[in-house]
Amino acid sequence: MLRVRLVLSTLRRIATGARPDAYAFDVASAAWGTTALHHGRVRVSTMQETPQEYIQRMLGYLAEQDPLAIQARTPQQLERLIQGVSASRLHQRPAPGKWSIAEIIAHLADSEIVTSWRIRAILTAPGTVLQAFDQDAWFTVSHYDRRDPRQSIELLRVLREVNLELFKTLTPEQWHQHGVHSERGVESVEHIVRLYAGHDLNHMRQVERILSAFSHSG
Repeated sequence: MLRVRLVLSTLRRIATGARPDAYAFDVASAAWGTTALHHGRVRVSTMQETPQEYIQRMLGYLAEQDPLAIQARTPQQLERLIQGVSASRLHQRPAPGKWSIAEIIAHLADSEIVTSWRIRAILTAPGTVLQAFDQDAWFTVSHYDRRDPRQSIELLRVLREVNLELFKTLTPEQWHQHGVHSERGVESVEHIVRLYAGHDLNHMRQVERILSAFSHSG
């Protein structure tokens, strides 16, 4: 029942809230940088990667690993990492303007919404334009600072399982179908899957670093 509610909530947010095809900078060029709070919103600092630098870094995390295996185990790994961690710690920002663990996990769940839409847009209309999305707007509209990280993990798990089942059905031709990202250019389904596996690894490392810093600070 919980999963049904999560899926319905996700669909409602896509239909009425911040859309994954909204104009503005994308997670691809913004998620890594130092963030700053401004009028209640999180903003990314001026130090940003180019889209190509971001792609190279994400794919560098992935290297020769199986992207589907990475994606399949991410929810469980996140659950393991935050097991026993207090709610106050999960919502505590490691530095002014930096995302908390709860906010990072909420971002991962919402990124899966974006990935789900982009891949289906490509499969149903190859060559379609994939607009970048404004992660600041999603942060604000979805209240990342108030999201329960365990519910965010469950949302990620549900969406990820649906997507992994879809990937099992794709033909070689479908894997190579592509869209045109408004910032990064041509991206095939295969490339997007690899990119977001690297995105998983990137944010998992962030969570691990924050937890490590907390443990050393007492």
